[in-house]
Amino acid sequence: MKDKFTWNPYADQPHNVAPKKERFLMHFHHLGSYFAQIKFGIRDVIPVLKKYYQLKKEMYNHPVEIKSQFAVSISPIENKNEEIIEKLLSLGVDYTLIRVPSWEINQLNKYLSLAKLLEKKKIPFVIAILQNREDVLNSKKWEEALKKIFTAFYESASYFEIGHAWNRTKWGVWDYREYLKLLDCAYKLKQEFPDIKFIGPAVIDFEFHLIHIVLKYFSFDIVSSLLYVDRLGAPENTQFGWDTSRKVCLLKAIIDYSKNKSKECWITEVNWPIKGTGKYSPAAGRPNVSEKDYADFLIRYHILCLCSGFIGKIFWWQLIAPGYGLIDNRDEKKWRLRPGYWAYKNMVNNLKGSTFLRKINHSSNYIFLFKDKKNKYFIVAWNPKGSSIIQFLPKIEKILDGEGNEISPSQKILINSSPKFIYFEDKELPEKIINE
Repeated sequence: MKDKFTWNPYADQPHNVAPKKERFLMHFHHLGSYFAQIKFGIRDVIPVLKKYYQLKKEMYNHPVEIKSQFAVSISPIENKNEEIIEKLLSLGVDYTLIRVPSWEINQLNKYLSLAKLLEKKKIPFVIAILQNREDVLNSKKWEEALKKIFTAFYESASYFEIGHAWNRTKWGVWDYREYLKLLDCAYKLKQEFPDIKFIGPAVIDFEFHLIHIVLKYFSFDIVSSLLYVDRLGAPENTQFGWDTSRKVCLLKAIIDYSKNKSKECWITEVNWPIKGTGKYSPAAGRPNVSEKDYADFLIRYHILCLCSGFIGKIFWWQLIAPGYGLIDNRDEKKWRLRPGYWAYKNMVNNLKGSTFLRKINHSSNYIFLFKDKKNKYFIVAWNPKGSSIIQFLPKIEKILDGEGNEISPSQKILINSSPKFIYFEDKELPEKIINE
């Protein structure tokens, strides 16, 4: 197979490295790797599932403090870095991530200039190191890239994520054993960088068997997943019976069964591609959604994951991108803040500093109860499949839509696919808050 690596600058990802037929033949060539994965999976499936069902009983039934779990990734833009930081801070987030490609080690200054601005504003950040096929085939090149990146950011970055979405062949890795070699090289460099902290294994999508097998060999400071669910549409939709809530619960079970037990888990990349953005969209067809759905799904995804108590941070990819970002910068002179930007800002404004208390059972609606930092009770509610009117028993003080706009308060509220933030006047709530 050709090892040529070509970058798609519009969608911020590689082009596919080969036609489907050629990729199938290469997968067939690596059949031994898949048998090894099956062996590991069969051996551990029962204890992992036992742990999963234990965690599932606890999920959404105990308080979770919502503190600094919100993060949005950024990329440098020439002469615009100050504006990037301004827009990032306006969201209320206090953590970010910068991708650094291994093939741009001679262009590190553009990333360093952005990092210095983050340092100045005291915003901690992760450096996510991207690989290509040449790094797999040439270990010296990979080691050189790692050394240069570690040296450049060692004093400023909080963590380094080693590798990226390597379970997609377009990112240059064909076999989990090839990724293990990339990791091995990084871990050997710890002798030169003793305080460095690593995140991984950065597996994309719902391919947790690969997370499971990598965690057998390596221990990370933080376990990461690029848990996209965009191909399914809404975050409540299922993949082989697994919705977003069940997926994060299974992920936690896998981590707890590994040598990484008790380690925090971060989702270091997620988004939905946006309809009508053409070549700027990272995906074709069904995954693309309207800007309104993008904003709604963003809130719903964060609540489903963070209120589980199993996810320490979620990094939204990314702040500025025409095909999937919170900000559309196709007009270089005037950036457009999408509905998703305002939805994210509203979500952080309401949830940060609050405590999730419990999920209220309802036949069709998702209803999550919180107490904010001023001890005010509020809920976030939505209906992923349709709409319904709910009558609340405690007196309602105010209602906000997903983007933070106030809605006239009423005891009877239409709940639909757009999350609503509903605040109560009462200092104490009855056990039953919905009149059914």
